[in-house]
Amino acid sequence: MPTSSQKASPLAGVLRVWALALAISAALAAAGERWPQPLPLQQGVVWLLVGLPPLLVGLWLLTHWSLPHPDRGESSN
Repeated sequence: MPTSSQKASPLAGVLRVWALALAISAALAAAGERWPQPLPLQQGVVWLLVGLPPLLVGLWLLTHWSLPHPDRGESSN
């Protein structure tokens, strides 16, 4: 059974990544407020930015996760 120190390690990693994402988001929002003129809307770039991250996450999940083998199930005894 995992101890509390083993559970804290993944949680600390998630919190670090979350804090980094929050800081980047805050920096981008602040930069957007100070930008002198609005950026032109380019439909291709928007679709790329919206669609590419979920596609990459899905591809990563497909390549790194595997289903358990059927013969490794519970015993019937």
